[in-house]
Amino acid sequence: MNVKTMMLGTALVVAAGQPLPALAAADTVAAMLKGYEAAGAGPFDAARGQQMWTREHADAKTGGRISCATCHHADLSRGGSHYRTGKPIEPMSPRVTPSRLTDPDKVEKWFLRNCKATLGRVCTPQEKGDFLVFIQGQ
Repeated sequence: MNVKTMMLGTALVVAAGQPLPALAAADTVAAMLKGYEAAGAGPFDAARGQQMWTREHADAKTGGRISCATCHHADLSRGGSHYRTGKPIEPMSPRVTPSRLTDPDKVEKWFLRNCKATLGRVCTPQEKGDFLVFIQGQ
């Protein structure tokens, strides 16, 4: 069973043809972590997630350096902006932006896009789990 299959049973509940409100971030993260564990990842470490958040990588498009914090900010309670387009990004902290980490499909979509853009590759289940426990604690 992959993470997306597991998430379908947890988050995409439908009643009377209407989607239910998104799960709380803690519930979504817990379900996603179980999926990553089923894929062989864990234990997850917030400190490792924080280190990855600020670690700089070569940006193939600009030749400069980039990290998650480049756009999202090192302080997850503050908003950021995309470093190339300037588009504003709401704070990553679920305490500040309650809708963060509530939709597993969106979380996976942004992992795919942002890991490729920042790391130059897809994030591993271990990295995703470490990021989630870091972000969830902010």
